[in-house]
Amino acid sequence: MKTAISLPKDVFEKAERLAIKARKSRSKLYCEALREYVARHSPDDVTEALDRAIEQNGQPEDRFVTLASARTLTRAEW
Repeated sequence: MKTAISLPKDVFEKAERLAIKARKSRSKLYCEALREYVARHSPDDVTEALDRAIEQNGQPEDRFVTLASARTLTRAEW
């Protein structure tokens, strides 16, 4: 999908240099940046994806995590 956006000149110039250095098109660079930004600002999506993966595959028992969690809980003030 095509879209038009306005950017401050300094941001545009930095993005141009980064695209050249990374050997990526401007569109690819902007797409990757926006995808990362959206992912960071949509924590519920990440949580839901992890929940689905655990539901489908199960969650293996990790003895270290169990012991570390128990130790942390005993030290925490409630």
